[in-house]
Amino acid sequence: MSKIAELNEVAELKLNGQVYHLPVISGSEGEKAIDISKLRDQTGYITLDTGYKNTGATKSAITFLDGENGILHYRGYAIEDLAAKSTFIEVAYLLIYGELPNVSQLESFQRELTYHTLVHEDIKKFLDGYPSTAHPMGIVSSMFSSMPSFYPESLNPHRSSEKVNLTILRCIAKMPTLIAWAYKKSVGHPYVYPDNSRDYISNFLNMMFSTPAEEYTIDPIVVEALNVLLILHADHEQNCSTSTVRIVGSSQANLYSSIAAGISALWGPLHGGANQEVIEMLELIKLDGGDTEKWIAKAKDKNDPFRLMGFGHRVYKNFDPRARIIKAACDSVLNKLGIQDPVLEIAKRLEETALSDSYFVERKLYPNVDFYSGIIYRALGIPTEMFTVMFALGRLPGWISQWKEMREQGEPIGRPRQIYVGNNIRPYPELNKR
Repeated sequence: MSKIAELNEVAELKLNGQVYHLPVISGSEGEKAIDISKLRDQTGYITLDTGYKNTGATKSAITFLDGENGILHYRGYAIEDLAAKSTFIEVAYLLIYGELPNVSQLESFQRELTYHTLVHEDIKKFLDGYPSTAHPMGIVSSMFSSMPSFYPESLNPHRSSEKVNLTILRCIAKMPTLIAWAYKKSVGHPYVYPDNSRDYISNFLNMMFSTPAEEYTIDPIVVEALNVLLILHADHEQNCSTSTVRIVGSSQANLYSSIAAGISALWGPLHGGANQEVIEMLELIKLDGGDTEKWIAKAKDKNDPFRLMGFGHRVYKNFDPRARIIKAACDSVLNKLGIQDPVLEIAKRLEETALSDSYFVERKLYPNVDFYSGIIYRALGIPTEMFTVMFALGRLPGWISQWKEMREQGEPIGRPRQIYVGNNIRPYPELNKR
């Protein structure tokens, strides 16, 4: 339940000799905001906040993030507890419906997901139209945009909650199938159908890596590591892709289209593509001979454009709580699988330096979740171009919960303002004077 209160204190804004009083509100964790929703009506002014770094666009009860103190909660539960004690499906239920499921609710949720894992056979025709070089993110985004073609009832913005819930179930159930088929398309392998005798993650891995000649052996270490990764990525407050899902959904666009927009937003290297850039950086260092000291010196040189990818975080000013959890999962995977990979050895050396070198420690440039997730995905045999798609699989419940919350709160269509800096009105020139 959303907990927000208007405080007795007010903010005073002085404009042209007149004082305006703006209410101050507080969230359930003590976050404070100046409510400027009526500012333009009262004063004729708007605020300018490029990138919306200081603008609260909504009141949400889903995720609490405190970057200064390294805190991340889903629906009031610490991310540390959820990663240690929950499955990804339980966390998905929590985000979407507000509470952790009891035994019967979890069984029902899993049964419904199992029922909807298949996708329409005509999806293959869409996939066949893509070249093998197509990026999986583009394919998956397009597939989600196409889903209303098969479920036209989802286009109705005034559907009942039961019909909306059916769309939610279809999204979660079909996403692993679409991702696995996009991967199979990229490598030219035949598609593998869902095996509903398996759990969510095992079924996904089987569709990804099984072939007609050999069934993929499910390693519980791999399943557990992937389970933790997806939980850590499940939601992260009002980030770029989540805000995109909400603003697209605010036009009463259907859930499939809203998620497709979120996938496209996530594709960018400044957002979901960061873990792919980590591996590409490690590959670059390897090709250069693997001298990490050289590249660390380059990173310290303020005149050198090189940046170490996967270190520090624009939100977490102290440490990323997800990184601590994922580091343990990363160590477990590498140790138990016994993988020998020169790129991963380079990653270990960079990690050791970042955790001990005063330059990195003083600037709080610790390895973040993107650094470790890229290493784990590589260790699991997931190709680099699939990293961002894996991020999307984890973030899906968060996007759904944010879209659902926005819909239930009856939020208006998103419509940011701007400060115009172009030409003033000017006469239209004759052709021969242009």
